[in-house]
Amino acid sequence: MYKSVIYSIIVPLYNEELVIDETYKRLKSIMDSTSEDYELLFVNDGSSDATRKKVEKICVKDMNVRLVNFSRNFGHQCAITAGMEVSIGEAIVVIDADLQDPPEVILEMIKKWKEGYDVVYGKRVKREGESFFKKFTAKAFYRMLKNMTSVDIPVDTGDFRLIDRKVCNTLNSLPEKNRYVRGLVSWIGYKQTFVEFVRQERFAGDSKYPIKKMIKLALDGITSFSYKPLAFSGYLGGISFFVGILIMVVDIIKHLTGGISIINFAFLISIDLIMFGVMLSCLGIIGQYIGRIFDESKGRPNYIIESIINDRKVDKKHDSVN
Repeated sequence: MYKSVIYSIIVPLYNEELVIDETYKRLKSIMDSTSEDYELLFVNDGSSDATRKKVEKICVKDMNVRLVNFSRNFGHQCAITAGMEVSIGEAIVVIDADLQDPPEVILEMIKKWKEGYDVVYGKRVKREGESFFKKFTAKAFYRMLKNMTSVDIPVDTGDFRLIDRKVCNTLNSLPEKNRYVRGLVSWIGYKQTFVEFVRQERFAGDSKYPIKKMIKLALDGITSFSYKPLAFSGYLGGISFFVGILIMVVDIIKHLTGGISIINFAFLISIDLIMFGVMLSCLGIIGQYIGRIFDESKGRPNYIIESIINDRKVDKKHDSVN
């Protein structure tokens, strides 16, 4: 049986060999200052560089560090999910390894948690070292998602947050596959607050969220918490139908009154292309939802754990949802 652990710090890793030593150093310094028991839970999401070897060396010299190795790359949200399911702390903190979210903010989150809050998320008041495109698209997405869903998902926040054990247990009980963790945390409720911070420039290496992954995350967020895209596709089809009827009526009237018909070959081609575009866009929206239904029906696990370094026996009191 393990000794009581108060804090579990979950750190998803994917090709972070350039930052892992500094990340460990800063997290250890911050958590040692609490004078309370903790674990640093690194989740290796199928890294292809030296990330795994570096963390394994850290595990040898520091028993407070645990390493979860995936059998392959399953994605950032799955790494967070695995960390939550393996964690044993009473308060769980999720933070990326790139040090853009300052580890020092964890102490402020702990203070809020001890005041009685179940969820304390980090709210970015400024983003340093990021391109105008990244800042603009992130700001636009958060506000679009907030307006598209009835769930109050805070804007300008990422996955950097502290959650209480009962919140973690509730999240672990949710069976869905295409997980948007920050949205799920908002959906389940509990007493929530935030701490503000300035997002720093990445310590080293490249962003692990290129455009392709950003779009995937955005689609997961929208399809998980909003049906408005489906409603929009229906409205768009209805509008297209009535516009077509209007054009036909106008052309018939012009023809009957001896006017010149507005319909010609080029016009017909343009209308056809527009209609095909509308149809394919609507099918694409529907396809996103159907694809996620298909994922759920397969019943496959969100991830596969190859090994856990410094594994600990989990107290059964953490297995149930409070």
